[in-house]
Amino acid sequence: MERRQIEDFIYSRLPEKLKSLTDDFKDREKDIVLLSSLGVLSNCLPNIYGVYDGDEISTNLYVMIIAPPASGKGVMNYARLLIEPIHDKIYQESKNEYLACESENKGKKNDKEDCPDIMVKILPANISTSEMYSYMGSSNHGLLIMESEADTMSNMLRNDWSNYSDVLRRAYHHEPISISRKLEKVFEDIKEPKLSMVISGTPDQLQPLIKSKENGLFSRFIIYNFDELSDFKNVFDQNTRNHKTGFKKLGTEIFELYSKLQSLEKPIEFTFTEAQQQKFLDRIRPIRTNIIQTHSEGFVSNLHRHGLILFRIAMILTAIRNMENLPNLENVECSDTDFMVSLKLMQTLLSHSQFTYNSIDNGGLSMQDDEILSELGMSFTTKQAYKAGEKYNVTQRTMFDKLQQWHRKRVIRRIKKGQYKLL
Repeated sequence: MERRQIEDFIYSRLPEKLKSLTDDFKDREKDIVLLSSLGVLSNCLPNIYGVYDGDEISTNLYVMIIAPPASGKGVMNYARLLIEPIHDKIYQESKNEYLACESENKGKKNDKEDCPDIMVKILPANISTSEMYSYMGSSNHGLLIMESEADTMSNMLRNDWSNYSDVLRRAYHHEPISISRKLEKVFEDIKEPKLSMVISGTPDQLQPLIKSKENGLFSRFIIYNFDELSDFKNVFDQNTRNHKTGFKKLGTEIFELYSKLQSLEKPIEFTFTEAQQQKFLDRIRPIRTNIIQTHSEGFVSNLHRHGLILFRIAMILTAIRNMENLPNLENVECSDTDFMVSLKLMQTLLSHSQFTYNSIDNGGLSMQDDEILSELGMSFTTKQAYKAGEKYNVTQRTMFDKLQQWHRKRVIRRIKKGQYKLL
């Protein structure tokens, strides 16, 4: 699958407040800014939900940017400015309450036990499992993990005391989580955990974090994967001074929106129109069939979760487009523009996820792969592979991807340019 950039169609139709954030960037950096902003905003919209497959779903997304060092992925950190005012207020107010309580109870037995927890909105990845439960338990509307080095989290998941992989998987679908540790006097029972993540890392940092594609963590992520290195920028460009300004401005507006939404007595329901629901099914079902026939059945769970990703992105876009009037609404319907933007963005992201899945896949081949390879014989050329693929309605682009996959899986060996041998 091709790891293409996000197309201009999507940028031209974004809500104006999001579009203005991306206008000053180009190429891969523009895509990273958009995806990281969506990831951060997914934790800034309390009391908005939609019903998906019978469950009430919030906006939370997991985003992972995979690229080599010096590729420009550091621009994702601008998106942090969108949530910092919320984090700073929550943290400072709870810290002040804790310090006041600690001072009042000073000298008493168990002087800190009855003091309120210190609360945050942005959670570091280098914490223990019990700390994660504690912060999630005290959070009213969810947390954001934002890390520019994926191995910060993968190092935690290697330890018994900080392997919170199960929490990450369950929180994605707001499934109940609980922990009880007698020695530490820890008990947390969280009915509907809400967590968002924005993480970046190099290809080498991916495998230690995911460990196994089969445990479900991989399929929960929006993956954006590329391998181009960025040029050395003009570090004195005056335009770069303005990057933070736009994020800070929108961050102030998001802070005000968050304050209004969290105080709502009744949450706002997000819905697709009936026509959008049908188009959603009409577009995704053929993709599922194609994946089973031409790639790997193991990737189907990724497609299913990309349906949910589409739904959540549409919810975020709708909220941002209607943010001025949003707190006054009881329900909000997705516009056709936001639906199509979400659909096309999902299809692009699915190709990145599939490429990444194949790059770490050491499993077997699909039935169609076996049939094509049987027809090709022990040695063949790229042209012969294209011709064999045509019999199975496989395009040249897809056949080219297959050749790369087979080579990585050590099914074939490249003898010279355009010529292969079956191993």
